[in-house]
Amino acid sequence: MADANTKKPQRTAPPEIRRKQLIDATITSISQNGIPGTTMTTVTRLAGLSLGLVNFHFKNKDTLLEETLRFLAEEHRNHWAKKIAKPGLSAAQKVNAIIDAQFHPHICSRKKLTVWFAFFGEAAYRTSYRSITTRIDAERLGVLEDLFQQIISDGDSEGVDASGVASTLEGLFDGFWLNMLMYPVKFTRADAVTQLRTYLATTFPSHFQRDSAV
Repeated sequence: MADANTKKPQRTAPPEIRRKQLIDATITSISQNGIPGTTMTTVTRLAGLSLGLVNFHFKNKDTLLEETLRFLAEEHRNHWAKKIAKPGLSAAQKVNAIIDAQFHPHICSRKKLTVWFAFFGEAAYRTSYRSITTRIDAERLGVLEDLFQQIISDGDSEGVDASGVASTLEGLFDGFWLNMLMYPVKFTRADAVTQLRTYLATTFPSHFQRDSAV
């Protein structure tokens, strides 16, 4: 029986729509049941689709889980990459755009944060987690390093290590996501962004403001 909040999809939807329905249902299932409690049956029930259809698109649970993680990783990557591709942005504005994308409600909703940390904490899937996310994380880290190097070259905070600042920011991203998941009332997206900009304003006072975007 389909979830009460899930509309029964049309029988003739294109394959890409079916895959997206199943991935969305997997995200919901993991957020509700964890990875061990997520099965092909829980996913099809939430999606309102048949077990045969999910087996047609994903040969087994592992494939479905890996494709779900890949979808989240690519969605995340495409969001910040699109933000910094806007013409005319300064290096500092691009850094702020990455921060805004990192904590956009569509990217770090409580449901999606639950899924990210479910994969991170499940020993059986850590290898898949690393293989899917390493390239994307390394790309963002490299972009941040280049942006901070541009800021330093502009004469702000000479002697600061661009690589160190970028790595610190990446660590704060992960830590703040965990804070948001564990303490949703006490620690919000706005809190995360404010603290990140305070750190950057302290490190690069000529390029960042404490409480607002450049």
